Amino acid sequence: MSDKRKNARVPLDIYLNKYMGGVPYMARASDISQEGVSLARLIEPEQDTRRVGLQFQLPGSEEVIYAEGEVVREWVEASPRHHHERSGVRFTVLTARHRRMIDDYVTRSTRGH
Repeated sequence: MSDKRKNARVPLDIYLNKYMGGVPYMARASDISQEGVSLARLIEPEQDTRRVGLQFQLPGSEEVIYAEGEVVREWVEASPRHHHERSGVRFTVLTARHRRMIDDYVTRSTRGH
């Protein structure tokens, strides 16, 4: 299996709002890159929606980042005790400022702060 990612992913353990059809649902991020974010589904309805809105804060920042994205991958992580539905969201709309904030966070985290 080849890895198509161009940018490094770094751990990110935060809760965020994932908007589907204009309705916010809580999701949990596990990592982020300059291109997108990996999410665990918590409580949301089954939908075929590929376009989502995201609202989140990076650790150590008070500023709320607003982004739009496209679900490009979905999978299930299963262990003996847990069943986690996950998705990969590629950013499609970000302001230049928010893109810089994400880039800086990824760069700092890659270097070990």
